[in-house]
Amino acid sequence: MFEQDDLKQFDYLGITKENIQLQIDNFITGFPFVRLEKPALVNEGVKLFDKNNVNELETIYAEASKNREVVKFVPASGAASRMFKNLFTFKDTYTGSEKDYQSFLNDKSFNSVYKFILDLKKFAFYQDLKEIMRRNRIDIDKCVEEKDYVTIISYLLDEKGLNYGNLPKGLLKFHNYKDNFRTSVEEHLVEGANYAKDINGNVKIHFTISPEHKEKFIECIQSVKEKYEQMFTVKYDITFSIQKPSTDTIAVETDNSIFREKDGKILFRPGGHGALIENLNDLKGDIIFIKNIDNVVPDDLKRITHLYKKVIGGYLIELQLKTFEYLKLLETESINESQINDIIEFACNDLFIDIRETIVPLAYDDKINLLKTKLNRPMRVCGMVRNEGEPGGGPFWVRNQKEEVSLQIIESSQININNKDQNKIFNASTHFNPVDLVCGVRNYKGEPFNLKQFIDPSTGFISSKSKDGRTLKAQELPGLWNGAMADWISVFVEVPITTFNPVKTVNDLLRGEHQ
Repeated sequence: MFEQDDLKQFDYLGITKENIQLQIDNFITGFPFVRLEKPALVNEGVKLFDKNNVNELETIYAEASKNREVVKFVPASGAASRMFKNLFTFKDTYTGSEKDYQSFLNDKSFNSVYKFILDLKKFAFYQDLKEIMRRNRIDIDKCVEEKDYVTIISYLLDEKGLNYGNLPKGLLKFHNYKDNFRTSVEEHLVEGANYAKDINGNVKIHFTISPEHKEKFIECIQSVKEKYEQMFTVKYDITFSIQKPSTDTIAVETDNSIFREKDGKILFRPGGHGALIENLNDLKGDIIFIKNIDNVVPDDLKRITHLYKKVIGGYLIELQLKTFEYLKLLETESINESQINDIIEFACNDLFIDIRETIVPLAYDDKINLLKTKLNRPMRVCGMVRNEGEPGGGPFWVRNQKEEVSLQIIESSQININNKDQNKIFNASTHFNPVDLVCGVRNYKGEPFNLKQFIDPSTGFISSKSKDGRTLKAQELPGLWNGAMADWISVFVEVPITTFNPVKTVNDLLRGEHQ
């Protein structure tokens, strides 16, 4: 099946022949659907804190985080091109005819091109766009007046202008301020200074980026770093990593034979955000916050975001301390049946580890071994917002292939949509996953976990793509907050909807939360 040049390609990427064969087998057999038991609801898998809880946890985090290595982890490699999908389509199809103009006028929906042009001056990038057009002797106001919308959009998206269609979201100007503008990367620097600094004022932030944008990211951060260090009296430690080539996955034809490009080389594709578990594994911090690059707000709305980061961080620390205490107790010979029962209750009620029925019939030593196995794992506290119709994943109780039930974040693509019962459970979910995680990645001895040992490989995903006009099948690795963290201790906490303000389309920047 493989030629000598193929083996050299595998070596170059750092992928074993065995791994390639496993991926091909996955294409042939497919991935099983997850089995939803029930949605995670408030008091049934989702914690809801009152004002007193919030204040207590904020205090716990403020004290305990001083002596821990806190890292803010921001996946930032995603291209911004999808933000501008409507604009790209308009640019490529709009002729300026009366028919096209009427279509333009008729669609006044929020994400329409009409709305984009109407509120053009409200975007943080407007002055940059106006200036680069002026340098090319083009008056942006005149373009609007003459209905030359294509020129405006071209200068926003294309290389001759701001090139926003080819940049990552992190480098786009998101927000207007009285005397300046901020990119989403800058907003993450501000966030980090408010909840991720240590006792010495050091703020560690790690961005995962695409290699082609590394220089631009460095340039952007270097140009503003000192300003924010002075503003918040901190010192930034900014690091970057790229998705490892060894996490790329092989592409196949529709008949599952290897997809080869015109030069005979095998086509490999990025394995999706699940590949970032490798980058996360390399960090080895104590507490790691994870949040997407586009989920940021201006300063006047940051207070609640900062507060709830501290709340979920404080809750993680509280749960970790108790878990570590119990793990040390499990290693002593003096532990008694009453203490074991206390640990079982803690595991079931506080950590949502569903072992009550499994552990009751076990012998004394087997109970201890099971508790050690279940408690000595990476831990994450995940913020969940009330579902207001957003597409995407949510919190569920799931039964895995070992017949174990646990809390998981599940996407619609992971369930069998033709199964009415599974669809009913999925649609009964009350909460949505905004990607708001805080992770504990060290064990009770202070040693870093090998996060790759806690992945559920059966939760990958196969999709249909194309290359050079040819249809192909692509494979994505278990998602970062889905299957890649499937065997972690997972606790879900309701956080305010105001902490979730993603920018999926360019017109999202016109929403009140971003103005």
